[in-house]
Amino acid sequence: MKAFKTIMLAIVLMGTMTLSAQTKVVRVYPKHGTIVTTIKKPRVVVHKKTNFYFADGVWYKARGRNYVVCAAPVGIKVRRLPRTRTVVVVNGRKLYKSRGIWYKKSGRHYVVVNV
Repeated sequence: MKAFKTIMLAIVLMGTMTLSAQTKVVRVYPKHGTIVTTIKKPRVVVHKKTNFYFADGVWYKARGRNYVVCAAPVGIKVRRLPRTRTVVVVNGRKLYKSRGIWYKKSGRHYVVVNV
């Protein structure tokens, strides 16, 4: 019986050690004005004759060979939103929020709106 308790205690301790060894991934998004050299799989969106780049919920503008993180222009349309979006009902309207940017569904697209 004593050996059984010792074995059970060892199993419990091993289980807590493996749980504490697991890591949690936290995404850190760049602030507006941050300059980056590469973007992973960007979508190019043309709005008022200006190219914007949309990748992982972040909006960029080209500056030479680099990209600058910028605010999403109101009225710009995208086909897909990031998975991290949340659905919010505001004044009876169904809106989507991702990284502080509000979107409204319009046909097959999502349009950036002011709230």
